[in-house]
Amino acid sequence: MADFMQFVFSGLTTGAIYALAALGFSLIYNASGVINFAQGDFLMLGAMVTAALLGAHLPYGVAMVGGVLATVVAGLLLYRLAIKPAGEASVVSLIIITIGASIFIQGVVQIVLGKNQQTLPAFSGDASLSILGAYVLPQSLWVLGTAAVLVALCFAFFRFTMVGKAMLAVAANALAARAVGIPTSRILQLSFGLSALLGAVAGVVAAPITTTVYDIGLMLGMKGFVAATLGGLGSAGGAVVGGLIVGLLEALMAGYVSSAYKDAVPFVMIVFILLVMPHGLFGAKTSDRV
Repeated sequence: MADFMQFVFSGLTTGAIYALAALGFSLIYNASGVINFAQGDFLMLGAMVTAALLGAHLPYGVAMVGGVLATVVAGLLLYRLAIKPAGEASVVSLIIITIGASIFIQGVVQIVLGKNQQTLPAFSGDASLSILGAYVLPQSLWVLGTAAVLVALCFAFFRFTMVGKAMLAVAANALAARAVGIPTSRILQLSFGLSALLGAVAGVVAAPITTTVYDIGLMLGMKGFVAATLGGLGSAGGAVVGGLIVGLLEALMAGYVSSAYKDAVPFVMIVFILLVMPHGLFGAKTSDRV
């Protein structure tokens, strides 16, 4: 039982990271219908810039803010320089653009910040806590707590703010939204900025546990995409549930079978999802997104 609880806490921690990546996917999908395959690189970029600023002897808090802001700027530039000029291009073309942006971000980080793995210091020390027979790092609680706060803020944003409802309106029918005065271009740009913000915060909080390197965003992005698809693209709640499920299954696979097969879990799941329930657990079968 102690081993089982250890695997559960480990799975919930990694699942919370995947959930935040999935939230970024859902945020942009809700606003534009586009799947942003550069989302995982936002997690990497936030952590890598923070590590670089720490290496320049800036205070931890200032370095984290700098990493998050740099990532938000990258998200805004992605929209202004790549997505917006594409105009009324098809969704497939926009997805290809985000894949190219992902490759570009990785290349820039590799050249500017280096190829070496970076680790951020834990926020509250490294002394393990005993919870229900399992030993949990304090940083794991930071990950879970941050994920819970960001999920709640995203839910409130879409349900109770005019900007959030404007994003849903743009996603449902951009032409109609523009006709009633919604600035669709600004809304889309905001969605990329907020998505980058979510990714950067997730990357910074997770880096003390996972470490970070210039190409880690590819795997994080794929697992976040699987989580978002499992929960139902466009569903914030589904993104969270999907992320936790993926994380738990990975941890149980590593604990009871072999860690060599851990990374195969998401890829088996995406095939299963596409064949059995392409709309996900909470996805709408119509064009409505919640």
